Amino acid sequence: MNPLDNEEMLLVLQQTLTKKRVLIVDRHSPARDSMRLMLGAIGVTAVHGAGNSAEVIRQVKANRFDIILSDFVLDDGRDGQQLLEELRHAHLIPLSTVYLIITSERGYTNVVALAELAPDDYLIKPFTADQLQARLIKAIYKKHVLRKIYEQIERGALVEAIAAADRVIQQQPVYMYDALRFKGELLHTLGRTAEAEEVFRRVLDGRVVPWAKMGLAVALRDRGALDEAEELADQVTQDAPEYLSAYDFLASVHEAKGKLQAAQQVLQRAADASPHNTLRQRLVGDVAARNNDLSAAEKAYGKVIERNRGSSLRNVDDFANLSRVLVERGNVVASRKIASEMKREWRGDKQAELAALVTESLCLSQEGSPEKAQQLVSQALELQQEIASDTAARGEHASQRLVVDLAHACYATGQTAAAQKIMRQVAAENNEDPHLIDHITQVFAKTGQPDAGKALLDQVGREIVDLNNKGVLAARNGDFEGSVRLLIQAVEQVPNLQFLVNAAKAIYTLMDKKGWDPELAAKAQDYLARAQRKDRKSPKVASAREMYVTVARKYGITSEAQE
Repeated sequence: MNPLDNEEMLLVLQQTLTKKRVLIVDRHSPARDSMRLMLGAIGVTAVHGAGNSAEVIRQVKANRFDIILSDFVLDDGRDGQQLLEELRHAHLIPLSTVYLIITSERGYTNVVALAELAPDDYLIKPFTADQLQARLIKAIYKKHVLRKIYEQIERGALVEAIAAADRVIQQQPVYMYDALRFKGELLHTLGRTAEAEEVFRRVLDGRVVPWAKMGLAVALRDRGALDEAEELADQVTQDAPEYLSAYDFLASVHEAKGKLQAAQQVLQRAADASPHNTLRQRLVGDVAARNNDLSAAEKAYGKVIERNRGSSLRNVDDFANLSRVLVERGNVVASRKIASEMKREWRGDKQAELAALVTESLCLSQEGSPEKAQQLVSQALELQQEIASDTAARGEHASQRLVVDLAHACYATGQTAAAQKIMRQVAAENNEDPHLIDHITQVFAKTGQPDAGKALLDQVGREIVDLNNKGVLAARNGDFEGSVRLLIQAVEQVPNLQFLVNAAKAIYTLMDKKGWDPELAAKAQDYLARAQRKDRKSPKVASAREMYVTVARKYGITSEAQE
């Protein structure tokens, strides 16, 4: 694209700016009114306002915004950077939405220091309408250049998204590094580790940037080079201490190498630098609990609850986590207080009611009242059945941590058969979640039966392999109908990520050979959506989505990305 084309495109974008839908986020109503007038001066009239984070969440769920202008300082001690992370994490805004943070010179330093998910731009107060217009057009133009990448990602067509990135690399050198970043991350998502590594090394040959180093570190980890990945991530934390996601990754590598204490220390450093980031505080609590540092776990989980009030990221597990740690510390009074607070905040929520029953039963067991504890566990088991039915009907997933806590309460009150059944089911359905498997292992250890826990997990592992192998073997022998039938049966028995993905792939393979079947296609889509809810970033899920896009295109079916 030559300079003249660029100028023409900028003119077009200036004209289309007037048609954009904008959300202004500021806790002060006069500031929102002032910004609305400034936008009106440059022809933007579709303007909404939000005074707090909860209102932002409600608005983005109801409307698709082209631009979000957020003040850095928000309500409840949170900031515009945290809001961006929340919106991206929960997939509440598309990649095409322009997100600008408005801040003072002093605030700008804070924003930059914590910018993991960088906004599209910053506006430093004060600024004029012309300056606002220029920055918006610049950001919109970049979104326009990258739009094909965004579109293919939203469709789930990741191979086509990589092709779109390659076209940007060839045709728009100004945005080459943006496109290379997408390409590397997409290759990694598809499990094409060697190619992703090559892309990040190419970037580092021309420009040393933290995200490229971290992309390379992830690729190294995924091909088993843990020492190299650890060294590179540690280097990023030293050279670019503001790049906080490097700490999260480094902690995960430490943990993979069995260095729990080091993992906790690294996460704590990052949490201290970003105290409002509740996702990281939750990680600190989790690793501290696994490390048996109950004091640190209590502190971290407490911060999560405090920071997540009114947030879309809050969940019952946060209260259950803190209650569990308090019981383990012998502080049943504080544990009951947290359980009561949870019931108030989640009034009418069955999972909150279940968590409260489990917490109280564990408190009673510790106080030496086994009969009362057993009665509550019986109520909890009945409630769990209701929750399982309700969530299945809505296509949702009940808290698995909470179910493991229920098993713990069962063991504590002598209801071993019920506990074993729960543990077997949770282990089978979540065999690829190392943290949940570790939670199960800890419960067996706390109830004095570590060997029994190991035996159960080993047996579940063997059963999963056997079930999966039957369906895979049928496909290899050319019996595609038989493969689909066997893998659907496997999913019905054990809806874990592996079976959900393999069953979907088997259906797509069958349709590729025999023709499109709407009923089977709908079943595969359901499996894929459920697998994605378990692990959105899984290369296995991405690979299955890619198969869907390919087969759908073959038969002229309009493909849509999974939620």
